[in-house]
Amino acid sequence: MQTKTTPGAMLKAMREKPPLVQCITNYVAMNIAANVLLAAGASPAMVHAAEEAGEFAGIASALTINIGTLSTQWIDGMQAAAKTAASAGKPWVLDPVAHYATAFRRNAVADLLALHPTIIRGNASEIIALAGGESRGQGVDSRDPVEQAEGSARWLAERQRAVVAVTGAVDFVTDGERAVRIEGGSALMPQVTALGCSLTCLVGAFAATAPEDIFGATVAALSTFAIAGEDATLGAAGPGSFSWRFLDALAALDAETLDARARISAA
Repeated sequence: MQTKTTPGAMLKAMREKPPLVQCITNYVAMNIAANVLLAAGASPAMVHAAEEAGEFAGIASALTINIGTLSTQWIDGMQAAAKTAASAGKPWVLDPVAHYATAFRRNAVADLLALHPTIIRGNASEIIALAGGESRGQGVDSRDPVEQAEGSARWLAERQRAVVAVTGAVDFVTDGERAVRIEGGSALMPQVTALGCSLTCLVGAFAATAPEDIFGATVAALSTFAIAGEDATLGAAGPGSFSWRFLDALAALDAETLDARARISAA
């Protein structure tokens, strides 16, 4: 049996046996998220309809839910898929995009949290607000630094019994007991639509590959994104050229390089 103890080992294992990841994400993110998973070595399925989302979750190896473009029908599909994934013991990831913006979004996220996501990934403002704090978020944009959300993330991880990832200039991951920071990425990443949403899908792919180590899988996904972001910056003239370079960098990244360059430190 192959040992999957490092980010590189998990990346290699994922490419050797690509997991099928059900991505219920927003209209803006569908294309880039699917391409990110393909470049990394996973198999995306953008299945969100209420009539089939629950059934499909029984087929997929992992589920990711992003509430970026909500509607009542989409919520029905999200809940059906999350219930199936939870009952089957499959990992599922919640991305609570701008959940604090409206009552509709707040209620949707509260119902999804009750279905016990395995991993919660968000920006600092989203995680602070999800833990009941006062954030400075505006729409989907975070106005809070990651370090300010670390206490909220620890509390939320303990309360939900989930791994919580706060992403930003320096990422933070905790399961309530362990915690690490991950450096890397590029200042151009926030200027490319839906890269954060795509990261949520990649977290699901790594979780499907190493369901026995959800904390390690989350760290591996964020480390992969960080190194690919660094490589994509080289030669990029702006967000447009960065976008396609990022996909190329992600596809070119190998296990040895990832393990050699990942900057993960205890927090």
